[in-house]
Amino acid sequence: MEEQISGAIVRSFFKKLESHLAVDVAVVGAGPSGLVAARDLAKAGFKVAVFESKLAPGGGTWGGGMLMNEVVVQDDAAEILNDFGVTTVPLGNGYRTLDSVEMASGLIFGARKAGAVIFNTVCVEDIVVHDGVISGVVINWNPVRRLEMHVDPIVVTARAVVDGTGHPSEIVQKAVNKAGVKIDSPTGGILGEKPMWMEDGERTTVENTKRLFPGLYASGMAANNVQGGFRMGPIFGGMLKSGRKLAKLIAEDLK
Repeated sequence: MEEQISGAIVRSFFKKLESHLAVDVAVVGAGPSGLVAARDLAKAGFKVAVFESKLAPGGGTWGGGMLMNEVVVQDDAAEILNDFGVTTVPLGNGYRTLDSVEMASGLIFGARKAGAVIFNTVCVEDIVVHDGVISGVVINWNPVRRLEMHVDPIVVTARAVVDGTGHPSEIVQKAVNKAGVKIDSPTGGILGEKPMWMEDGERTTVENTKRLFPGLYASGMAANNVQGGFRMGPIFGGMLKSGRKLAKLIAEDLK
């Protein structure tokens, strides 16, 4: 029995990994915007792999506001949650509350059931550049990185790479600082996140979701950090709408 169970896990996992060494879209970071984009793109027929460095996908959703597991969305973002079967409760004044654990788990389940494959505990330590186009990601196990072990990574090629890493914009940082590319921002580089202003931050999260360089996109707080937008805290409508906007943009680009 032991051999059968262990063998089944090994064979199944490496079949999944091998079949996703070349994808249409590589989403780095399984936060709300990345999961919505992954679900919509997979549902549209694209091969999507999501790489999440933590054990649990879901980004900053789980903890709600200061470990109170409730969050807020706007009424016009609730329809996206409805697509995932996530329950919201009308609050009035254009807002709704919802359980952050239900939201995180619902987004994860929805993306996976649509066909996106999520690789957790996998970090992206570099990007692939071919002839002036971002063409993939360089991956390794996150525990390897955290233990500072000298272990070489492997490569996943992709037609589109999404930075959904949140506040640090880790993938765009690599493109700007290591590859030396000029991205679509006011300075050609990363402006950095401003302090909190919920209303403006929600607006610009969606506005700043864009293609930054051939093959490279940013969503959610990663997009806001690149363009110098404000942070917004435990309200998630902008994140959800960012993911949906991104999916439409990438689908159009990859036609």
